[in-house]
Order: sequence, then C-alpha cells, then structure tokens
Amino acid sequence: MVEVREKTLGNFVVEEEIGRGGMGVVLRARQPSLDRPVVLKKLRRDLADSPELLERFQREARAAAAVHHQNVVAVYDCFSFRGDHYIGQEFVDGVDLSSALGVTGPLPWRIAALIALEVARGLEEIHTQGTVHRDLKPANVLLGRRGEVKIADFGIALESNGAALTQPGMAIGSPPYMPPEQMMGERMDGRGDLFSLGALLYEMLVGEPPYASPRKDDADSLHKRMTKERYVRVGRRARGTPRFLARLVRACLRGKPRQRIPSASAVRRLLERRLHSTSPSECRLELSSWLWEHRVFEPRDNETVVLVAARSERRTRVQGWLWAALATAILMAGVFGVDAQRSAAPSPDDSRPPAYGLPLGF
Repeated sequence: MVEVREKTLGNFVVEEEIGRGGMGVVLRARQPSLDRPVVLKKLRRDLADSPELLERFQREARAAAAVHHQNVVAVYDCFSFRGDHYIGQEFVDGVDLSSALGVTGPLPWRIAALIALEVARGLEEIHTQGTVHRDLKPANVLLGRRGEVKIADFGIALESNGAALTQPGMAIGSPPYMPPEQMMGERMDGRGDLFSLGALLYEMLVGEPPYASPRKDDADSLHKRMTKERYVRVGRRARGTPRFLARLVRACLRGKPRQRIPSASAVRRLLERRLHSTSPSECRLELSSWLWEHRVFEPRDNETVVLVAARSERRTRVQGWLWAALATAILMAGVFGVDAQRSAAPSPDDSRPPAYGLPLGF
C-alpha cells in the first residue's frame, strides 16, 4: 500500500492507494456523508484520451450500477474531477480468490461448491439485467472477512443493448478462463460466463485452471483444446470430488455453448439442492469460519474473532442419522405410551380427560 496525502475528490476523501493496474490506480477512500469506506478506481490520463477506453471505463460503471445483488460489488458513483475519471464502488474488506488459493491451495469440495453457488447467484442477477461479465476469474471474485463472495470488475462487460467495444476477431479477456467463442472474438451470451465459472470451479478443486495460459504463438492451440475439451477431468485430479460436482464442471466447460448447462439459475438450483438448500447467510457463516481457520485472514489489532465450526458433509450425514434415530425413539415412545394408557383407560363416567402425553404429530 502507498500512503497518500488526504484530499477530497467530490463526495469522497482519499485515504490511501491500494493497487495499480493496466487501466489506472485503485484508491481506498471514505464517503463522509454516509460514513462508509469506498474504493475509487481512477483511469490513467493517457488512456482517458482514447474515446474507446474511456467508453469502456464508463460502461463498467453503468453495467455494474444496474445490478443490485449481495454477490456483486455495488457501484456508487461515476464522476470526473479536475480532468481525471473515477468510479466509486463498494469496499470489500478481504482478498480476491486468487490470493486465497495462494494461501490454501486446492479447496475442499464443499467450500469450492459454496463459493461457486454464491458466484452463480451473482451471475444470475447480472444476466437478468442483460449483461455478460466476460472476465470471470479468481482475481475478480472477492472474499470478505465475514464470508462474503462478490463478483467485481465489469471492465469488459457486454450489455445486451450496447454495441461491442471490440472489433470482430479481436479477443479481450483472460485466456485460461475465456470460452472458445470469446477467444475468436465472437459475440457471446451468458453461457460464456458459465464456461468461466466451470474453469474457476475446476481451479478451486484442483489448484490450477483446466487449460494453462498459452504462449504468444499458442492461442490457436488453446482454442482447439477448449473446443475439443482436451483437459484432464476433475475427478482424476481431485479424487474426492463428488460425481455431481465433477459433472457440473464438465457441463460448464463444454466447447460449444449450446451443449453447456443453460443458465446460471440452473447452476444455482443444482448446487442448492445438492448442498441442501444452503441460504446466503449459511454460506457466509460456513465460508467465513473455514477461511479464518485456514489463515486466509489474520486478526487486526484489537479485533476479536469468534470461529464457528464449518459443517462437513460427513458431519451433516451423521447428524441426520442421529436426528432420525431420536425422532423414531420419540415416535415409538408416543405410540407405546398411547397403547399402555388405552389399556388402563378410565371408565365412561370418569370425568377426567385421558392423559396421552405428547401428540404423535410433535
């Protein structure tokens, strides 16, 4: 991090520089009017001179601002100040998925599936708004210290009602996560994001993406491997992966869009069913506990952290058996209690009501 002298930019007070990239500088700031931390993305001045790049920067703000969902980074403002262009957006107190994987290595299948479920929920809303993200990768998935999972960076998003910023045959994105149609510069729909989700889920389970980054002269070869689905199946690389999850990865990584799983909502429904309808709050609790336990986050000064044991699939099954046994015991006790008391039932002229104990439907 780079300390910067505090200054006011519109409605925000800059606190420090937290990163630099090809498009510009990322600043952490505060919005005094609402007393909340924010992130300001500042476009490099030389890039702002390009109408195309300036339009892409502003499109990122429009595309993200149209989505209001807990699994998508919120955009607060898009403004210019003294010749510089900024986007003000939600500050996520955490790390990106790429950094987390650098600490933990491959994730347990359930943790990977929970993250994929949260990403699918975010993609479902993005696609409902008529937008395709086009750059879903670990660096653009943020994990918060309280278990939040948020999709970030709409820099090359494509709005369904807008023209593409790239010319036909020109590809922009991250090759290991790009679907074949995007690599060829063709127009893509939401199923392209599902290919990227499959690559992301594969990497969480295995520790690396299904397709390695190509050399400069190897893009055609990578495209052919993706089209023909020439990658090592996840079940061979991560032996403990359940069959349903391996099949989901394969359904996302199909080379032809029409053969992939059809929508983010289909991914979300499948994972909710297989993970026993895990709610967003349950996801956050389980993910937070696991990430803290495995030192993805470290406590700050005067910060108290309370860990809750993350639920494992085996523990869930054992608990299910125990609850079933307990319920059976209660039911049988009720049945025998009824039969025993019926055998000693009061005479018709006894005005006392029969004491049968708990009803069978308890």
